[in-house]
Amino acid sequence: MPHDILKMLTKMLKFGPNDAVIPGNRYHNFKDFMRLPQFGKKKFYFEPLRHIPHKDIQPGKSILSAINRKDIMLFFPYHPFDHFIDLLREASIDPLVTSIQITLYRLARNSSVINALMNAVRNGKKVTTIVELQARFDEEANILWGNRLTEEGVKVIYGVPGLKVHAKLCLITRTKGDIIERYAAIGTGNFNEDTARVYTDHLLLTSNKKITNEVFKTFNFFNVNYRKDNYYHLVLSPFFLRNKMTLMIDNEIKNAKAGKKAYIYLKLNNITDSEIINQLYEASQAGVTIRMIVRGMFSLVTGIKKISDNIKAIGIVDRFLEHSRFMIFCNGGNEECYISSADLMTRNIEHRIEVTCPIFDKNIRNELKEIFEIQWSDNVKARKLDPGLSNKTSRADKKCVRSQRDVYDYMLKVSGKPVEK
Repeated sequence: MPHDILKMLTKMLKFGPNDAVIPGNRYHNFKDFMRLPQFGKKKFYFEPLRHIPHKDIQPGKSILSAINRKDIMLFFPYHPFDHFIDLLREASIDPLVTSIQITLYRLARNSSVINALMNAVRNGKKVTTIVELQARFDEEANILWGNRLTEEGVKVIYGVPGLKVHAKLCLITRTKGDIIERYAAIGTGNFNEDTARVYTDHLLLTSNKKITNEVFKTFNFFNVNYRKDNYYHLVLSPFFLRNKMTLMIDNEIKNAKAGKKAYIYLKLNNITDSEIINQLYEASQAGVTIRMIVRGMFSLVTGIKKISDNIKAIGIVDRFLEHSRFMIFCNGGNEECYISSADLMTRNIEHRIEVTCPIFDKNIRNELKEIFEIQWSDNVKARKLDPGLSNKTSRADKKCVRSQRDVYDYMLKVSGKPVEK
């Protein structure tokens, strides 16, 4: 705070020389606002969100069986985070489940995830947690959770030396005789029921062996850091993501130069990596259509003649924090779609364990693309990321599209179910 403003305030508030007017004891940050009590008139607040149950998850029925039938994509906060808690609870009491492995980055204050894991151990399951001690502002809490888990008999691995574990993974292993079944949850956000109410995040639930076998390899790497397996579907940072992005962007450039349709759609929190930005400029010059929805740091300049003419970008700031990350590539008409825990920042690509996961289910790919189109049409809470950083919306005389509201309506339509009361 500037000294003159501090002086004015202390005078107006009648603070004396013995009153403390500087921060003390702990570091304060905006995350604290999430715990502020609600006071004042109700009209100042949003109405509570009514969660939409996922159409493929039936109340009282096995979620593991539902995942066996088909891939399921949860989208928080529109879907209830309870679906994931219920999955862990089911795994903790299923007599055929032998182990649960999970990465923990930020946890809720009263974590139902932790309670489910401890219950699993008490029921004889082998539980392994990867607890990241470098989660900014949550270091102390993660040490406390790690100690509590250890006391309950959970195997706790404190990250990977030299790398921050930012991947969002859970693997449930089930054994029937000689048959091993694996179920994976791969997300863009933390396993945290508090943030799941106010962050938009995707979580894929799958039993597809192409994915689950490689999630299994990833947890083996956490156990033995010098052991690196081959991956054919999952894309791990810091080992493979830069190369994969280069190959996918080069493929769009090649197709555009051959006169084929070529596009790249990116939904991110941040993009700052200069190598990828320069490659996107190259793609734009080749005629690739690039559309980007980026909420935070944006180090690319759109609309530069003969450099980034084909790149357009918006950022959406509304009731929920836009935290989900996914990418869509035209790939000559055979679209490729990925969700990711990583932003396109050098730190995510080179200094963190991140997982980027392909989406094989056609219906889920179409759903992600539809969500992207709704958000791209936002003319109420979206601002154009133009060269002048004007932060203007594209409102004009068009019909108002407020994407978070309209995505909710779309998810409601897709579910075909009544909302929770």
